[in-house]
Amino acid sequence: MRSYLFAILLAAPLAALAQTKPAPAKAPVVLTPGNMQLQAGGGAENRPDHPPTFPGGEEAMGEFFSQNVQIPMKAKQARVTGDVIVSATVDVNGKLINPKIAKGLTPECNAEALRVVQALPAWQPATRRGVPVPVLVQVPVPFDNAGVTQFEINRKVPRSAKDAPGLN
Repeated sequence: MRSYLFAILLAAPLAALAQTKPAPAKAPVVLTPGNMQLQAGGGAENRPDHPPTFPGGEEAMGEFFSQNVQIPMKAKQARVTGDVIVSATVDVNGKLINPKIAKGLTPECNAEALRVVQALPAWQPATRRGVPVPVLVQVPVPFDNAGVTQFEINRKVPRSAKDAPGLN
């Protein structure tokens, strides 16, 4: 009888331990434009006081992309336009690490966006109470095909079209 009672007393705590669920992992903070306000009382433990910033701001980033994004030939021919959204972590040194495509256009544009994001200069890292913290950001890489549009505007009209009635 004692061994039976001992077995019950031993099994009860083990059963309670088996029923406890592990705590869910904290999701990284994703900063988006217009969603970077400070919270009263310091906010969540992993929320930065100051978001990461690109050196020179958004205009400088746009200039960097206009100088470095090379629109793939397939995308030019298909007249693909839009943004590839790349998510990456700005680490404590300001370097973008682990870039991944969050929203793509074509495989060629996606590969070009990853190449250009990896070439970005170091950012000013996010800080929490004055200490740099890693933060997940989403970077839109523009593919506007401006070169194709410019070519179409400046293209000469064929002679046969000039001779067509109603075009003179």
